[in-house]
Amino acid sequence: MSSAIAAKYRPFPPVPLTNRQWPGRTLTEAPLWCSVDLRDGNQALAQPMSVEEKLEYFDLLVKIGFKEIEVGFPSASQIEFDFCRRLIDENRIPADVSIQILCQCREDLILRSLEALTGARRVVFHLYNSTSPKQREYVFNHASRTDIIRIATHGVAFLKEKMKPLVATGTTVRLEYSPESFTSTELDFALEICEAVTDVWQPTAANKIILNLPATVEYATPNVHADQIEWMCTHLTRRAHSIISLHTHNDRGTGVAATELALLAGADRVEGTLFGNGERTGNLDLITVALNLLTHGIDPKLDFTDINGIREVYERCTRMEIHPRHPYAGELVFTAFSGSHQDAIKKSWALQKPGAPWDVLYIPVDPADIGRSYKAIIRINSQSGKGGVAYVLENEFGYQLPKLMHKEIGRIVNDLADTKGTELTPAEIHEVFRAEYLDRQVPVLLQRFKTHELDRKVKCEATLVIDGQARVLTAHGNGPIDAFVRALGETDLPKFELLSYSEHSIGTGADTLAASYIQIRTARGLTLFGAGVDTNIELASIKAVVSAVNRAVS
Repeated sequence: MSSAIAAKYRPFPPVPLTNRQWPGRTLTEAPLWCSVDLRDGNQALAQPMSVEEKLEYFDLLVKIGFKEIEVGFPSASQIEFDFCRRLIDENRIPADVSIQILCQCREDLILRSLEALTGARRVVFHLYNSTSPKQREYVFNHASRTDIIRIATHGVAFLKEKMKPLVATGTTVRLEYSPESFTSTELDFALEICEAVTDVWQPTAANKIILNLPATVEYATPNVHADQIEWMCTHLTRRAHSIISLHTHNDRGTGVAATELALLAGADRVEGTLFGNGERTGNLDLITVALNLLTHGIDPKLDFTDINGIREVYERCTRMEIHPRHPYAGELVFTAFSGSHQDAIKKSWALQKPGAPWDVLYIPVDPADIGRSYKAIIRINSQSGKGGVAYVLENEFGYQLPKLMHKEIGRIVNDLADTKGTELTPAEIHEVFRAEYLDRQVPVLLQRFKTHELDRKVKCEATLVIDGQARVLTAHGNGPIDAFVRALGETDLPKFELLSYSEHSIGTGADTLAASYIQIRTARGLTLFGAGVDTNIELASIKAVVSAVNRAVS
């Protein structure tokens, strides 16, 4: 970019905040949450949700645990009005859930909104008007600060008067007010208009006013946003009767960070959408903020234990797709391709004790806690390492390879990945393992093997096909493996010594298999492994010896 292009833009002015407190604070509890998916999120869709889709989405939000849900702008269209009415008329709103509606500070729109809310039990009436200097200049034709304050206070006073019949029928109404372009409004004026609105509303400790301070467009770094929120929190005269609400957008890609810092700065409440759907680069992603809290041991008070089910409803109703790298819900967010990462994950996972604090490297949250599968944590391509291949073979197919075998099979699989130039599926990795270790039948094919115990010794009798010729070999040894190795020593096959042996079971019950791994060293100094699987542990070990010999010859 050239300096001429850069000169078109101006830095965001700092906040005159002295003795700021938020950098030294720590989050210890979840904020109040409000979903705006059905209003702010819905208006950003190329094809807005139908009423039926919005009803399904509303049920999803209730199931997750949202107690405040902005359901629309009922004075803006008949569809929005009808949706609000269906929620109320069909008794779809739980008793502890407040529906929130958005409305400009205009008398006709306020009356239409109140009509839509008739019969509701709990309502947040969200009034707003634009307040920034450029909004006052461009949209309101050089309106003064006094003019803008008059719009807001008149709207609040009109609502307060006209909602009396609704309140008389038992509806609880709380006011939310937004200076709509808060972050680009002079702080002293934002404070002045919020104080004026509060003067008219007269909140109490039991019915606090919600002062929503939106980053309608994200102009500044997150620390500046935090400064703005702390400045407001410390200057409001009725802070104890106010709920400070956040509504960040993501134009700079830092909506989550701005929200988290603003919570440190004193905010009480957060508005946003699932997966950050919203205009331009989107709204705040509520799921990310909530699960970020969870990874610090804070109960977010929202249920994301079925993140896959939530994603399915979201994608179907909004027709939006979740990016593979989207935090927590993306297809690849719990996946490691890098060899060093895979090795660290495998080792730390093996040491994770049941009930202990989660401490698996590179994976900040247990995938099972949000309904994600462990199967895709490690995936294999040309960048992968030995530990990753071993992890896939163990977690997908049950093979617990000896540590010294990891490098051997890792090199073989990586050679194939290099050749293909693409990711290998678990099935392809299994096929490579079987072809290399379990299915080799040349030059030695084992046809039959049996043993007899004789005076603390074992006699083996093996029927083999070696280089196409049938042979029956017998020998004595300290055990079946020792006897078989001695028998092979009487042939023209390469001489070798056995270095290590391990075994384990695969599966449970009647379908249990035995897996054995044999490491040998040939007379030429070649060290390699063989593997065998059978329902009989003795036969599995003999197959492993044959596997190693066949690999040594080839």
